[in-house]
Amino acid sequence: MISPFMKIVEQGTLKSDVPDFRVGDRVEIHQKILDGAKERVQVFEGDVIARQNAGASETVTVRRLVQGEGVERIFPVHSPRIAKIVVKKAGMVRRAKLYYLRDRVGKATKIRDDVKRQTRIDVDLKTAAEAASKAAQEAAAAATAAGGESKSAKKKRERKEAEAAKKK
Repeated sequence: MISPFMKIVEQGTLKSDVPDFRVGDRVEIHQKILDGAKERVQVFEGDVIARQNAGASETVTVRRLVQGEGVERIFPVHSPRIAKIVVKKAGMVRRAKLYYLRDRVGKATKIRDDVKRQTRIDVDLKTAAEAASKAAQEAAAAATAAGGESKSAKKKRERKEAEAAKKK
């Protein structure tokens, strides 16, 4: 049993943008990785074979096949290193843990599709994409109305001003 004080502390670390995904779903996990001085996003796509714990310590085990070898990774769901989780395909399974997939090869690893949840996921993705494009259009319209210019146009103008200053 978790104490009320720990619940309050955990609330600050929980992410609000975690999608509803279950064991059996095919997910894409975007993880931030430090690559020297730069930070890049690496994508790991696979089937969710287990979910453990709850709250800030919740983890998900994702399995995929790479060149015929099974690769499993365990991701903390609410980690700041996880950029986003995208549900690609909804699967229908009757178990909480799919560890039996480790011993299977080929078509035996196939997971049934959950058509009802998949249609809901597709609709949600479509509305999110429409909202994002609408917001981008509004931001671009606001920038042009405010007399703003694009980054490339700004760089070009600054470069010309610098060249003109050099000539003087």
